Amino acid sequence: MSHTAHIPSHRKPRRGGSRSALRAGVAGGFLSTIAVAGASGPAHAEPVTETIEMPVLTSADLSAHVAQAAAATQEIALDAELQAQEDAAALKASKEAKKAKAEADREAEAKKKAEEKARAEAAEAAAAQERASRSTERTTLSTTASTASAPSSQTASAPASGSAGTVVAFLKAQLGDAYVMGASGPNAWDCSSLVQAAFRQVGIDLPRVSQDQSVAGTQVGTSNLQVGDILYWGAAGSAYHVGVYIGDGKYLDAANPSKGVVIQDLSGYPATGAVRVL
Repeated sequence: MSHTAHIPSHRKPRRGGSRSALRAGVAGGFLSTIAVAGASGPAHAEPVTETIEMPVLTSADLSAHVAQAAAATQEIALDAELQAQEDAAALKASKEAKKAKAEADREAEAKKKAEEKARAEAAEAAAAQERASRSTERTTLSTTASTASAPSSQTASAPASGSAGTVVAFLKAQLGDAYVMGASGPNAWDCSSLVQAAFRQVGIDLPRVSQDQSVAGTQVGTSNLQVGDILYWGAAGSAYHVGVYIGDGKYLDAANPSKGVVIQDLSGYPATGAVRVL
């Protein structure tokens, strides 16, 4: 025994009794809980059980599944191959259609060019024929004028009968020719060169410019015109344009670059005056 055991404050407490009381309390509480639960629940509770049956796969089942999966995979592959073939066929058809269209366009363009060339050649042939016809007429007129006219030095004198018709015939043979300032034929004229060439067919040698032609013959009034009279616009001696009266209130002249050699109505553009050289 310790030498301090007789001192109360140094005695160790007895743990055995406390542990016994604690066990008793815990046990009592646990039993009380069981009793309460038993009282509140059913008198005869049966345990609930559930049985789940798991499928049993045999080797035949596995083989069937594998076969089905392989068939499905093969079908997908066939579908993909068919789709690829269809796409390739569509692409080929599209390319062939484009090629055919391009070929058709080339043929249409070639046909158009051929037609244009044919029209141009036809127009050129017609123009050449027209030029040949005019040349023939001019040759005939020149021959007639040489036979029926006075000497070429004659100025504003009266030639042989029918000279006015010869002048007008020559002028009409030039219809459609171009107007070019300073030109003197045979396919392009200005106003005064055309008048000069026309009267040269009957042996009358007129001055070259309109100012001089406006005073080359006898002045006549525009209300008393005869076929073959020279019309002028502007004052006598300073006229800026000339033409020839061909009857029925009309005259023929090399009008301007847009019209060329034409027949016009005198009422639409009245002349200032006229001179008579026939």
